[in-house]
Amino acid sequence: MIWSLLRILLFLAFVAFAAFGATWLVDHGQPILIVVGGVEISLSPLMAAILAILLVLAIWLFLKLLGFLGALWRFLRGDETALSRHFDKARERRGFAALAEGLTALASGEPKLALIKAAQAQKLLGRPDLTLLISAQAAEQAGDRRQAVRFYKELAQSDRTRFAGLYGLMRLKLAEGDTDTALRLAEEAFALKPRHEATLNTLFTLQNRRHEWEKARKTLKAELKAGLLPRDVHRRRDAVLALAEAREKAASGDTEAADRLALEANRLSPDLVPAAVMAADALMRAGSPRKAAKVLRKAWEAAPHPDLAAAWAALQPDETPEERRKRFRPLLRIHPDHPETRMLEAELALAAEDFPNARKALGDLPETRPTVRSLALMAAIEKGQGAPEPVVKAWLARALTAPRGPAWICRKCGHVHGEWVPVCEQCGAFDSLEWAMPPEQPEDARTAGLLPLIVGRIEDRSAAQEKSAAAPDTADDTPSTATAPNGERTEAPLEAEIVGEEQAGEDGPQKS
Repeated sequence: MIWSLLRILLFLAFVAFAAFGATWLVDHGQPILIVVGGVEISLSPLMAAILAILLVLAIWLFLKLLGFLGALWRFLRGDETALSRHFDKARERRGFAALAEGLTALASGEPKLALIKAAQAQKLLGRPDLTLLISAQAAEQAGDRRQAVRFYKELAQSDRTRFAGLYGLMRLKLAEGDTDTALRLAEEAFALKPRHEATLNTLFTLQNRRHEWEKARKTLKAELKAGLLPRDVHRRRDAVLALAEAREKAASGDTEAADRLALEANRLSPDLVPAAVMAADALMRAGSPRKAAKVLRKAWEAAPHPDLAAAWAALQPDETPEERRKRFRPLLRIHPDHPETRMLEAELALAAEDFPNARKALGDLPETRPTVRSLALMAAIEKGQGAPEPVVKAWLARALTAPRGPAWICRKCGHVHGEWVPVCEQCGAFDSLEWAMPPEQPEDARTAGLLPLIVGRIEDRSAAQEKSAAAPDTADDTPSTATAPNGERTEAPLEAEIVGEEQAGEDGPQKS
């Protein structure tokens, strides 16, 4: 409507300009004298202008006639399509002009104009492979998903444009949250173009979210063949997928397949902690404790982790605390200053009731890097050394509000997981979990308010010791030991003490 009105206005402006120019030539122009072969021809300015226009028109008609005669000559010589091609040229020029305007409108963010130009180009060209894609993208840009789906489906009907139609439908289904249909479309698009990067990435992501680990490994291999992944990144991701599949096989009772996949995952990525633990367990079942120890040691060299320590302890579950300390020494020498190593050494000493060495191993961790674990260890050490009850309670009270310590955290969204998983439970990112300290959490005001009820007035340790020396000791001085790496506990588990203190704090206001 607007374009038609604009054309009418332009035509009226042209007519007005031509009338004004003709009037001006009649009023102000000088006659033009033309001499040809002794013959003089006098023309008025208006007649000269009309004659010039007619001459240009005649030249244009002559060129058109010349082109038609050339096409007729080719037709008479046996070219049956010569005449149709001649008459279609103008139509094609108008069609490609409309197509170009449609592309420009699409790039300029004018989807409605792009749809109009695409429809014009379709009428003039009869090339749906060129115009449907513009129409589909323009409809999608305009927010008309129903029409965009219709255009993409039409594209998918032709062999030449099938991939473009499938890819467009896949993107629309992803935006709608229909992952099942999107996955099916991605598989069809992958079959047509197995090296298309966006399709491979989408297919890999959807397969991981549906826990189709075996298919995801094939897709990952296709990405490597297409040159879209560095080889080291491929090995790491392949290890994660193999480990995820191993866990699935173990859950279903297929131990043999689970062991094979766990060993493969460890071979691909020796520093992947869950893979090392699972591979060590598989090697122990196969009767190869030395190989299992080698696997765990190599993973520990990359970064100490409590799961590795627990797996190392499980290599000899029936040993005494002193035998265990001796067997752990090679492991403790690898990263002696790492917080995990120091806490592990303190736990081993506690299990052997060697409280002075446990305190020495712990060092300044309770002050410089306080966590629930380090503070609980400190409380156990103090109690084992016979410290007064207020001192032990003070350490337990600090543990209530201390950071939890390292955990499996998604580096994309920051979500904290209770255990390692291949895909983040919050954002769905693949292989995004790392063992790190969670972001600092605000202190719980309710827990902080319970501390005076749990601890009472925390006395200075030296004063408390003087009081305990002067007064008869009524407290139970039986030393409590920490949890051993193999999971065995002594008579007074420290966790039970903490729970007891928390319950005491919760019951405090009622008793008062």
